[in-house]
Amino acid sequence: MRWIHTAVIVLFAAAILLFAVQNLQTVTMSFLGFSATLPLALMAIIVYLLGMATGGSLWTLLRRSFEGSRHTADASSE
Repeated sequence: MRWIHTAVIVLFAAAILLFAVQNLQTVTMSFLGFSATLPLALMAIIVYLLGMATGGSLWTLLRRSFEGSRHTADASSE
């Protein structure tokens, strides 16, 4: 099982490296008057990391909210 896990990680890393090598042209991103010109691969990595941070935070917030409402409902029914 460990070899399968390692193989998946190696394939994923190879795909990311291939993407980065094939997308070296620069792109300009503009948002709220701020603009940045970066290589496409770097821009994709930044957007991915921001998505991971905000998505994880939202998931935690929703889970805690759900658990809190469930505890409140349990206390009300007693």
